[in-house]
Amino acid sequence: METTNKKVAYSILELAIVSNGVTLEQTFKNSVDLAQKTEEMGYKRFWLAEHHNMIHVASVATSILIGHIAGNTKTIRVGSGGIMLPNHSPLIVAEQFGTLGRLYPNRIDLGLGRAPGTDQITAHAIRSDRMQAVHNFPGEIEQIQKYFSDENEWSQVRAVVAEGVNVPLYILGSSLDSAHLAAKMGLPYAFASHFATGFLNEALDIYRKEFQPSEWLDKPYTIAGVNVIAANTDDEAERNFTSLIRMFLGILTGKREPLQPPMEMTDELMMIQHNPAVREMLKYSFVGRKEAVAKQLNKFLLETGVDELMVVSNMHAHKDRVTSYQILSEIIDERNNL
Repeated sequence: METTNKKVAYSILELAIVSNGVTLEQTFKNSVDLAQKTEEMGYKRFWLAEHHNMIHVASVATSILIGHIAGNTKTIRVGSGGIMLPNHSPLIVAEQFGTLGRLYPNRIDLGLGRAPGTDQITAHAIRSDRMQAVHNFPGEIEQIQKYFSDENEWSQVRAVVAEGVNVPLYILGSSLDSAHLAAKMGLPYAFASHFATGFLNEALDIYRKEFQPSEWLDKPYTIAGVNVIAANTDDEAERNFTSLIRMFLGILTGKREPLQPPMEMTDELMMIQHNPAVREMLKYSFVGRKEAVAKQLNKFLLETGVDELMVVSNMHAHKDRVTSYQILSEIIDERNNL
């Protein structure tokens, strides 16, 4: 646990959430607009997730969206949060991100996860032998590292476009296994605590204690996901929060629908919010006006000591998301300048 403030970076995890009544085309335009605006606000990264067969998530062709966002921004780092590696061939991933790295030098990140990013039936449709790849996750990461190395020019199988390109790798996870792996490989570690909250502190402890310096990283680097719903008033933030509560309930119950408009907080929603499963998923969700969110975030940062926040702000109205990210950037800048 940290006892003193330290400067933290702040970044965005974008799922291209599809709001009720908003087209897919407009959803993609909103993602570009958000990236451009948050680049001006000082956000470090704009990462895109990989999900499949979800009516409320348009971030399915992750590498294509990364190229689209990078091509419409100038300085912010753009990457995957993450590529679910067992869904893909390591060679193809290396070729795609090697290409991105050459098109947008020193701006592309490659975050790698082991989960399918979907249900098991869809996962099988993506890649029928994916479980074999799941068990070889560390080996497939090493294969990608090999494809990016200059030494691979002597191999029979090459990703020529990737060789020598600077695309940093990150291990993503929501369990203790990922912490052990990231530490062993000497890679930065991003934990999905915006929905998988149970193992956050234990995973961070394992990663820091077991970390082995590598040619890519000399000391541990930690990123944690959080949900932030910030607004000009507590009432407005709480109202926007109802969309997220209903989205998480839909995930738990299997009800698939676009992100619903906000509504007044009802007794029923309060009960749902305090359901043990929902409450656990929303544990690291910081909701309210600027002062309230700042207090919640500061407590989280002191307790975890993470180096970077990966922020998710899923709200129905695009303008409300922009406002929330603006408030958050002010909070962190003020904290960093203390």
